[in-house]
Amino acid sequence: MLVPTRLYSLTASQVLRLLKNDTITVEQYALSILGRIEERDSIVKAWTYLDPQLVLSQARALDQIPPGQRGPLHGVAVAVKDVMNTKDMPTQFGSPLYEGNQPGFDSSAVAILRYAGALILGKTVTTEFTATNMGPNTTNPHDPNRTPGGSSAGSAAAVADLQVPLGLGTQTAGSLIRPASFTGIFAMKPTFNAISTEGQKTYSVNVDTFGFFARSMEDLQLVADIFALKDDELPSSVILKDARVALIKTPMWDKAGPGTDAAMEKAATILKKHGVKVEEVSFPPEYSDGKALKRMLEIIANSDAQAAFLREYRMDKTKLDPIIRGFVENSANYTRKERVQALDRYASMRPIFDEIAADFSAIITPSVPDEAPLGLDDMGSPAFNFIWTGLHMPVIHIPAFIGAHGMPLGISVVAGRFFDQHLLAISKALSEPLMAEGGWKIS
Repeated sequence: MLVPTRLYSLTASQVLRLLKNDTITVEQYALSILGRIEERDSIVKAWTYLDPQLVLSQARALDQIPPGQRGPLHGVAVAVKDVMNTKDMPTQFGSPLYEGNQPGFDSSAVAILRYAGALILGKTVTTEFTATNMGPNTTNPHDPNRTPGGSSAGSAAAVADLQVPLGLGTQTAGSLIRPASFTGIFAMKPTFNAISTEGQKTYSVNVDTFGFFARSMEDLQLVADIFALKDDELPSSVILKDARVALIKTPMWDKAGPGTDAAMEKAATILKKHGVKVEEVSFPPEYSDGKALKRMLEIIANSDAQAAFLREYRMDKTKLDPIIRGFVENSANYTRKERVQALDRYASMRPIFDEIAADFSAIITPSVPDEAPLGLDDMGSPAFNFIWTGLHMPVIHIPAFIGAHGMPLGISVVAGRFFDQHLLAISKALSEPLMAEGGWKIS
């Protein structure tokens, strides 16, 4: 049997096709993946836990499953952000307080993937409880002197570096879309609560959203289907010349650097060339104060964090980052009245933005201010992400463009709440000309 070389570099969909026709075994695939990680881990540092013997044991067990009983993700390797419980691997939440912690059960998302036949490869690096925006030492695969973004740093970096085709992450402000842009891969932040967060550490119960990274739109679709994301109606086929998109720069546009400015302009030009109607749309005037919107989401998330991290504070606050201690001690000095007002304000905004989205095939908006910044201490700004997270709207990142220093950056495509399958369909259609002509090529 002729086994293709560089199995590690294949997308999940490509691997599945080889596994289904018995061209390769899961063990052969796992060995290729492990070889890539051994070659690159000292540079990228994406993993906080990976046991090669456990991986190979799982792979051999999957190979023993009769073809008729194999799951829809049979044998495909998946990286798990280390805030999600895994029954056979430590879950340490990026915190010294939980060093060596072994939960003994899977999070809901991990369990669903196991039932689908996924090869759960290992745990990837996260910032402490996803709440801090500096460190760890994970690097950007395209320039180890630059950050991969956070807090889902390890999952994004591992997918971008061809160490795994699929990675799991979470987003409170920009922790999926930002690292996807910085590392040049696709990502999906589904509608809030469309996928259960049971069994993972939550920073904010009001905004934390589970999501995933991949190197193709086909793979995003594959994972979305595993998690049973459904719209009320099946999305219609997308014909580009019939598509109409809203270009929304958001009230945070003053944060945009030259790379993002150029990316938005280039995206509009490419799509217009392919017959898409592109219309620049402003935020409703009553929501045009970017600082106020940011402050409201900070109040929501950080007041949630006060409750979320109280247990850890009581366990041993000396082992917590000062930022996390500050959440519990309310060092931001917000009042309960401000919390209620912020919650109510975002709740009132959501149907308004759903209506805006409904008038278009999709919304196109920036993903990041610019390329990944130099250094590992600052993981970048979520300035262009937090609004959509707070609005609970689904977002897909398309990594189509290149900045001034040769680093990737992309744009976000947004749809109304619970139009996740529609968003996948329109993003796939838009991504084809953008990826073909934007300049960035995924290895």
